[in-house]
Amino acid sequence: MDGRNAAPYGGPVLIRRETTADLEAIRAVHAAAFADPRRPGVTPSEAGLVDALRASDAWLPALSLVATDPDGGVVGHVVCTRARVGSRPALGLGPLGVHPAVHRRGVGSALMHAVLGAADALDEPLVVLLGHTDYYPRFGFRPAVELGVTPPEPRWGAHFQARPLTAYDPSLRGEFAYAQPFNEL
Repeated sequence: MDGRNAAPYGGPVLIRRETTADLEAIRAVHAAAFADPRRPGVTPSEAGLVDALRASDAWLPALSLVATDPDGGVVGHVVCTRARVGSRPALGLGPLGVHPAVHRRGVGSALMHAVLGAADALDEPLVVLLGHTDYYPRFGFRPAVELGVTPPEPRWGAHFQARPLTAYDPSLRGEFAYAQPFNEL
């Protein structure tokens, strides 16, 4: 919600690629989505992470998607950036942010389906993320270690998940590396 529409939203969303006109609204969505009520006034790192990813060589413009309400207000955002499994290309998904005013209305699911479809259409082999084990399996994610992909931090355990796409090759195995801006969190 970019300020033009502060009321709770309950209608359909349009998923599209981000534009330069969306940058402030994307920051605002991530700031609201990841806000910690115990730390009022502190901007969550996810809001700045998207800007850092956008400035990096890992940025893939076709995989930065926004969800907009019927008035064009940005209510959600997801991004995949270039990552590696060993020396081979893969994708790192995140952050996925949905404005709290539209939680539990299907916006996150719509963004996930769209970004996975877009990644598959680009012949990407694998999408990896660090996320909730009750949410992401509904999109085909499973513990990455089941595919032979190891996390940069072993303590991530089952939260470190992967989703093979059509171009997946089972020989894609090894240690996963996110785009550099993730390492600066």
